[in-house]
Amino acid sequence: MRLGFLAKILPPPENKFYKYFEDGAEVCELSSQLFYQIVHSDLRQREEYLIHAKTYKRRAVEALEGSLALLNATFITPIDRDDIQLISTYLYKSTKVILKACVNLRIYKIDSYNEIVKQQAEILIKSAEELRALISMLKNNARLRDITACSSRIKDIENRGDEILFNATEEIFSGKYDALYVLKLRDIYKGIENALDICSVISDLIVNIVLKHR
Repeated sequence: MRLGFLAKILPPPENKFYKYFEDGAEVCELSSQLFYQIVHSDLRQREEYLIHAKTYKRRAVEALEGSLALLNATFITPIDRDDIQLISTYLYKSTKVILKACVNLRIYKIDSYNEIVKQQAEILIKSAEELRALISMLKNNARLRDITACSSRIKDIENRGDEILFNATEEIFSGKYDALYVLKLRDIYKGIENALDICSVISDLIVNIVLKHR
């Protein structure tokens, strides 16, 4: 059964799952933008930006809890129940990982960030933007080729992230930095790479969902 037809015949509560997905994807994108802003800011501005972190975390929790509560109260769902739970959970995890990286930028008190962190910030935004677009495609029953194309772009971004992480890891263990600085940078690098990986996992899940209903 096609997703679009199913969405039309389902009552509003069941369609609301897509709204929770969109909310989760939006706050993920906002969190990625926050990371970018912090990376390109000075120490004074970072405190101002981090005020948004609590708001975004609360919104991510609300999207997750709202989706799971609706799932618990709903008999008929637009897609498989397990898939709804996975999408909701992974969207929350992606935001959580990004916001943790934002907070670590403050905790580690690094005066300025190198080009590697800035490159990660740029591709993280791109991945979050594509993910949000993909969620919208799922809701609106987009063509399979458009959905797979968007998923492929997310994969390409993830691969680019892997390349950046490889080069970054090689560079920080070159012996030019003290051990504490290495640990700080490695934690930041890995945090953003984890967020990119989660975006890729969600895109795979959505493609599989669409294939099951076509």
